[in-house]
Amino acid sequence: MTTSNQPALPATRILVVDDHAIFREGVRMLLERDAQVSVIAEAADAQEALASAEREQPDIILLDVDLAGFDALDLVELLQAAATEARIILLTGLQGAELQARALRLGVRGFVQKEQSAELLLKAIRKVRSGELWFDRSALGTAMTRLLRGESEEGAAAPGLTRRELEIVRLIGEGLTNDEIAERLDISEKTVRNYLTVVFEKTGVRDRLHLAIYAYRHGLAKLPR
Repeated sequence: MTTSNQPALPATRILVVDDHAIFREGVRMLLERDAQVSVIAEAADAQEALASAEREQPDIILLDVDLAGFDALDLVELLQAAATEARIILLTGLQGAELQARALRLGVRGFVQKEQSAELLLKAIRKVRSGELWFDRSALGTAMTRLLRGESEEGAAAPGLTRRELEIVRLIGEGLTNDEIAERLDISEKTVRNYLTVVFEKTGVRDRLHLAIYAYRHGLAKLPR
């Protein structure tokens, strides 16, 4: 039997914000089947959510869109200020480009429908934790169209990007995840991450969301359909 000398990665620390106690408990039970996930706090309303975010500094905040009639998107910026390293995933039974475009502008990193499986939620958490976005591609395309509507096209501006870097920018714009890009280009996922580090530096953007917007604005990628 072989053992690894590398320490295990710390569990992803989750704050669950939902006004239904049974739903919160169900999410906790489902998520904690995975040893790499720890639900460190729960909140039923905006005040509890902000207090928990500031106190616990979670990695991921699972945020119900409708908190007993309160529009939880109004909380996004406050939550980000309270827990600066946290990434927010919306839990929602709603769809619509207006909602998604607003959430993207605010910095939300993913959408998960409440009727979807625990396995899919866990995958979304892993991807968002690693810096990726988790949106339905067609919904992302519609939302991005609304975000960019009315803005002038700046023309292609690729500051010294290589052909491979341009390929990766295009695939980010199409909504592909790192592992999907790796498979498409027949390279490792680590190599994709390395390329992205260089691309972020060359383009001056700070994350995947802003790289996708950059790609659309400069004609380097087509919006997902």
